[in-house]
Amino acid sequence: MEDDEEAAKKQSVVDLEELYVWLQQFEDPTIGDITQKGYEKKRTRLLAPYVPKQAQVRSISGLPSTGPQGGSSSPGTRARRRGNRRLTRHESRYHSEVRQEAVQQALAAMQNRPKPSLPMPSKRTSVMAKSPDRERHDSASSSDEDSLVNEGDVQSTPERERARTTPQQQQQQAAQSDTSSTGSARETPPQQRQQQIHRQQTRLPNGGPGPGHTTVWEERDPISVGAPRGDDRKRMMKPEITDLADVMQNLRPYTQPPDVTHNTAQSRRMTAADRVNRYNQSRQSSASDDNMGTVTGTGRWKVSAKIQQLLNTLKRPKRRPLPEFYEDDDIELEIAANPKDPNAPKPEGSSMTSAVGEQLVVPSGLPRNLEAAIQRYGSATYKAPVATVLDPNGKLTITLTYGKLLSRSQKIAYTLLNKAFSKGGETCLKSGDRIALVYPNNDPINFICAFYGCLQAGIVPVPIEVPLTRRDAGSQQIGFLLGSCGIQVALTSEACLKGLPKTATGEVVAFKGWPKLQWFVTEHLAKTPKDWLPPPRLTDDTPAYIEYTTDRDGSVMGVTVTRAAMLAHCRTQTMACNYTEGENMVCVLDFKREVGLWHSVLTSVLNGMHVVFIPYALMKVNPASWMQMITKYRASVAVVKSRDLHWGLLATKDHKEVSLSSLRLLLVADGANPWSLSSCDQFLSVFQAKGLRPDAICPCASSSECLTVSVRRPGRAGVNATGRGVLSMSGLSYGVVRVDQENSLTSLTLQDCGQVMPGCVIVVVKMDGPSYLCKTDEVGEICVNSGATGSQYWGLQGLTNSTFRVQPLGSDGKPIGEAEYTRSGLLGFLGPGGLVFVCGSRDGLMTVTGRKHNADDIIATVLAVEPMKFIYRGRIAVFSIRVLRDERICVIAEQRPDCSEEESFQWMSRVLQAVDSIHQVGIYCLALVPPNYLPKTPLGGIHLSETKRRFLEGTLHPANVLLCPHTCVTNLPKPREVHSAADFVTDVGPASVMVGNIVQGNRLASAQGRDMGIVDEESDSARKFQFISEILRWRAQSTADHVIFTLLNSKGAVATMLSCSQLHKKAERVGNLLLEKGKINTGDHVALIFPPGIDLICAFYGCLYVGAVPVTIRPPHPQNLQTTLPTVRMIVDVSKSVLVLSNQNVIKLLKSKEASNVVDIKSWPVTLDTDDMPKKKLPVMYRAPTAEMLAYLDFSVSTTGMLAGIKMSHAAVTSLCRSMKLACELYPSRHIALCLDPYCGLGFALWCLSSIYSGHHSILIPPSEVEVNPALWLTAVSQYRVRDTFCSYGVMELCTKGLGSSVNQLKQRGVNLGCVRTCVVVAEERPRITLTTSFSKLFSALGLSPRAVSTSFGCRVNVAICLQGASSPEPSTVYVDLRALRNDRVSLVERGSPHSLCLMESGKLLPGVKVIIANPETKGQCGDSHLGEIWVQSSHNASGYFTIYGDESDYADHFSARLVTGNTGEVYARTGYLGFLRRTECSQQQGGTQLSGTTTLLGGSATAISQPQGDTSSGGEEDETPGLTHCHAAATAASATSELHDAVFVVGALDETVMLRGMRYHPIDIENSVMRCHKKIAECAVFTWTNLLVVVVELDGNENEALDLVPLVTNTVLEEHHLIVGVVVVVDPGVVPINSRGEKQRMHLRDGFLADQLDPIYVAYNM
Repeated sequence: MEDDEEAAKKQSVVDLEELYVWLQQFEDPTIGDITQKGYEKKRTRLLAPYVPKQAQVRSISGLPSTGPQGGSSSPGTRARRRGNRRLTRHESRYHSEVRQEAVQQALAAMQNRPKPSLPMPSKRTSVMAKSPDRERHDSASSSDEDSLVNEGDVQSTPERERARTTPQQQQQQAAQSDTSSTGSARETPPQQRQQQIHRQQTRLPNGGPGPGHTTVWEERDPISVGAPRGDDRKRMMKPEITDLADVMQNLRPYTQPPDVTHNTAQSRRMTAADRVNRYNQSRQSSASDDNMGTVTGTGRWKVSAKIQQLLNTLKRPKRRPLPEFYEDDDIELEIAANPKDPNAPKPEGSSMTSAVGEQLVVPSGLPRNLEAAIQRYGSATYKAPVATVLDPNGKLTITLTYGKLLSRSQKIAYTLLNKAFSKGGETCLKSGDRIALVYPNNDPINFICAFYGCLQAGIVPVPIEVPLTRRDAGSQQIGFLLGSCGIQVALTSEACLKGLPKTATGEVVAFKGWPKLQWFVTEHLAKTPKDWLPPPRLTDDTPAYIEYTTDRDGSVMGVTVTRAAMLAHCRTQTMACNYTEGENMVCVLDFKREVGLWHSVLTSVLNGMHVVFIPYALMKVNPASWMQMITKYRASVAVVKSRDLHWGLLATKDHKEVSLSSLRLLLVADGANPWSLSSCDQFLSVFQAKGLRPDAICPCASSSECLTVSVRRPGRAGVNATGRGVLSMSGLSYGVVRVDQENSLTSLTLQDCGQVMPGCVIVVVKMDGPSYLCKTDEVGEICVNSGATGSQYWGLQGLTNSTFRVQPLGSDGKPIGEAEYTRSGLLGFLGPGGLVFVCGSRDGLMTVTGRKHNADDIIATVLAVEPMKFIYRGRIAVFSIRVLRDERICVIAEQRPDCSEEESFQWMSRVLQAVDSIHQVGIYCLALVPPNYLPKTPLGGIHLSETKRRFLEGTLHPANVLLCPHTCVTNLPKPREVHSAADFVTDVGPASVMVGNIVQGNRLASAQGRDMGIVDEESDSARKFQFISEILRWRAQSTADHVIFTLLNSKGAVATMLSCSQLHKKAERVGNLLLEKGKINTGDHVALIFPPGIDLICAFYGCLYVGAVPVTIRPPHPQNLQTTLPTVRMIVDVSKSVLVLSNQNVIKLLKSKEASNVVDIKSWPVTLDTDDMPKKKLPVMYRAPTAEMLAYLDFSVSTTGMLAGIKMSHAAVTSLCRSMKLACELYPSRHIALCLDPYCGLGFALWCLSSIYSGHHSILIPPSEVEVNPALWLTAVSQYRVRDTFCSYGVMELCTKGLGSSVNQLKQRGVNLGCVRTCVVVAEERPRITLTTSFSKLFSALGLSPRAVSTSFGCRVNVAICLQGASSPEPSTVYVDLRALRNDRVSLVERGSPHSLCLMESGKLLPGVKVIIANPETKGQCGDSHLGEIWVQSSHNASGYFTIYGDESDYADHFSARLVTGNTGEVYARTGYLGFLRRTECSQQQGGTQLSGTTTLLGGSATAISQPQGDTSSGGEEDETPGLTHCHAAATAASATSELHDAVFVVGALDETVMLRGMRYHPIDIENSVMRCHKKIAECAVFTWTNLLVVVVELDGNENEALDLVPLVTNTVLEEHHLIVGVVVVVDPGVVPINSRGEKQRMHLRDGFLADQLDPIYVAYNM
């Protein structure tokens, strides 16, 4: 024994060596070094599954792996499992040998074709582990204990550990035929089989290393793997940190724990951090494929390799060429979805003739109706049994005799008509009323009594299923039926009533969507009075009963069957099936509806037969029980479904005592299902030996609307008694009948469903459009004319007319006769001799790209792909959903618990191939759910419409999903061809350079803010106090005690107040510190790292006083040093700061041990602490500035991760402050509240500069304090009666989320926002309308005027371009067409029109600012109707970038761009944002007079001239600033006029836009669509990688909900943007990085994704 083990051990090592050699050929030379330790780790991981147990190293996840037997279990377990497998439950579909062979052949045929290599989705380990939610589902009652859950299975090693194979390996893997493994598995005994499969998996990377390893297998010698050579190494070790990627190579910046200090709604999000990156090439080029390998950092290739693989797969040409390309429009999409195929087969037969059944002959002894039957048998043969029910153990239980049936049904009839069901006491039920029958599946006896009781009382029974929970699948629709039937009473049995869910008071709960019901038990009723007689018989056309039926979308309708039809139907069945009195029948079907009701409850009683009922619960325990009952009772009739035949076949151990010789009629109720054929054949071949006669098997076709359509006659003889046809599936998909060869892979073999019923006429009409008769070789819907069909859908007149009143039309378009037909919902054709063939149903029909497919056919194909191994056979749902104007096929299956990720993925890819080759149709979505997850019907089948509903609303919780939009969606509009600028310059005139952008009559887009007024440069005072530092010194003298700053803490109390002179003195002390300790020279750069507050302002002016250039930097976040500290470090380095100024707390953090793990703390420049200042007073060395001298550097990280510092000269600072003072009317007597970050852009200018210049009082509220106390900002605004307040989106969001429920409390505390005139959001992006409007709406209750809220716009080249002024008209909004926007056109549409996008203007242009819109590529000026780049000209433009990473030349023209036409002399700065201008008319109410203005066009640009009107509103608020007084009048005058102004609309950053299919998309638009598609999506970001669209969504829910999002995201983006999503990444909340301005940093997310740092819950690669 030991020798064997030893040999096996040796063999496995040899195998591994071979594998190593084999893998060597796939080495990827770009991977980089691998350490000895890494090598060892990898080696053990690789060997893990094959080494005997004792030598086993635990796999990293801590899950023990099993030994050499891999996933196999002990022989005992296996035998048990085999035993169990005999009874596969829920087998509503069965095995088809034919189909199995076809699929195997098809798959084999596909092996030789180059195969798509599907990238495996990655899944977080915990998702594969069971979540508690799943446990609950597993215990569901009808669970399929078919195979045991095998915990320590080697296949379930976590995804991460399972290694990502390289694309080549994956291709190999895909190309390796999988039939081989199954083939060999069949002949070998299980023990060896297991090892063999394992060995195969080792040899071929089939289940091999799998995705998850950081690198490919490598040999020890690192040089062979392309290690960096010496010089590269040196370069890599250079200490200079220029790229954050270098610092963070080995860090996982995305996995920080959430910051625990936050307690707001946002607490899960990581602290906002500006992550910096440097791109060596402009990002556009990174969209090309060859850059794949150039991303720095180890291990980054993992995700990218998968994406590359995905791309390689997608590059294969689609099989069906697009018939034509269409413009982007809905009608065209529709046409493209239904192409007319010239080669499609057309029907060639003659027009059909109707099939007429034989004349109905009623046997002479038959009772005249059902009541008479009960009366007759109940008295004449009252001891004869009518029904016997078996209990779930198979022991006989109750038998009902005809006598009992008569007396019980009469008691029930009497009670129904005489009992007062309502509280008032009047009888509430009379003849013709409807009543619900609620009886469980194991209680036919009470059901039959109640049913006949209702018939005798003339009350209409509506049998429904027993509701199990308050919110059953489909319960609402049943409720709708009950409501529309006006049902108030439900009859039930005692046991059933006990089992219904109850409220605390013992009442039956109100089921979802149900009307209020009185529940009434029909047992133990008192005797009826002797003289009572049932009411006189009703007329024949009154309803007898209502049978519920469900259509494909889950709506429940009630088919009304009249008394005449019920009787006629019983008679036709009697004649067709040749029933006689006293026969025994075994029934396995549901007796409440369809075939079960018609044969075992109605026709059997009319004929005085005895029925033995086999409940579903018993069938699950003993599938052969029905055959045992036939044997025991010598039954001559059995009514079953093909599932029961299949289960009966599996129960081999019970076959020996079965005899079926007594059986003359085995009625197969679902004979119309194409797959019943193989069950019937197999059953006959096994049981012919047990006496089963071939002519006893009788398939029938039926539907709730037509009742029985056809049935094969028992004991038939003659030439056309039965038939079968081998049909081409491709032909059927075009709706024509074509015979195929027996051995064809794509054929469908059908058996007939017998002949037309006696007294009936059948025709076949076209499926779509008017009801023309079909040709003889055409598939259509079978329609029946007879006295025995349903008469209407209760209460639905329209549907009734189209279903029950069909008049077939001849080829001339005239009705073929007066008779009205009923549509059966079955699709088929008539064969020779009037045989009926059914090949599908209307409900299962899916029309994809103009071809029709039947859901059952697809299921059969899916089942034939390794059916027993990975999924439960009967548990498959196939349906279609409409996406982008066409139907897309979805397949949902339940996978077995012991099925590993890889296996199921492999299975899925093979299903795709099988369906593709057999049906020539693509599957759009294939999803696997855990066992027992699909919603069930009461009899254990799959509730299809509920499954579809859950899928579409994202509550299905699949465990695996594979979407194939790339292969399925063939009707996308044609990509737009963008002409490059070069094509145009060769054209004729100068205008053509503008790319034909000027449409006739459209003005050039250009706009100006109002004039700044003239400063008299000559006057002394103006020259002396021109610059901000001088103005501070002047204020410290003239208004020494004027309080200029107040800082609030989170309680709302004043933390610090500062007057002009205090600020001046503190600034001087900082200046001294810099000179004395820092030895600062004029023009040196000093980094200021302070939390938001007063110290920052003092330090800033201290620098200015001594001629240093301050750089304000946000301090690193203590909970998130990993991400925030490198950014700080980088700004210090890049800005060339010689000194760091900070306070004690921050310095402590910078020097802490945690910080030293992130950056080298010894390398910081000299750091001075402003808390530790020299006490002694020194004379200040004041250094006066000049206009061109730099005032400060402003660094900011853009959303794309670019770090850009701009230079602000003293002249620009003065101009900026002056412009803001004019626009916002800022005076010393004003209070301004600021709640934003003071580190860059306009936020910095407002926090540090504006108060000093204009002298107003600024109330400073750090946003971090608002996180602690969301009401802080608004309370302060109300308390100080602030007129103008500025905030950031982050703060606005905190207030909207954090105060949503407490507005009333704030009102009680006296918070009033009526004082606010302007509330401006400081931003550098498209205005977030939804946020600003919800903020306005929410706080309008506190008096906030809806006009007050607006946004500003600034960017790097100019920090303040637009700002809502004090008296500007309210911001205007427009609706533009999204589709036009993608083509850089602006077309206005009405609100609410499809594809419309609402945009709000970004405040008003500041005084002294001029803006034009230019084409970013050609630099031609755009017309008004074009989207172009915003270019700005202003005296407060920055004077240039200080440094920007990347190629300097790219950015040279950012500050000195010129137009190529028109006024080419003017110099503009390019903002890098796309937008457009719109002339807006506005009228504004002020002081009771309505003022409105019109505007003249001056040379194409509009300048609105304001005239002073009446008294100015700001009298007495003169500012004493010298040199500034005379422009005051101009400013205030504007407050009274209304202007026609040019609104600037910002659409988005040019850097961020995504070019796909030749169109320009703004990520935010795609993200907004995605956010709407599922309520659990907390945040979303999109980016592209090599032309694939990647969507990252944050899931705010359980991990098992992650895969619900994948199809919804894909559908939504396809539907709304006509884009195919390439990769969907589901992550935890807080993973999408957000910078300090609240903007998403998509490029960082992209880098993190490619570097594999996101720790995603799930990554789905769409095919």
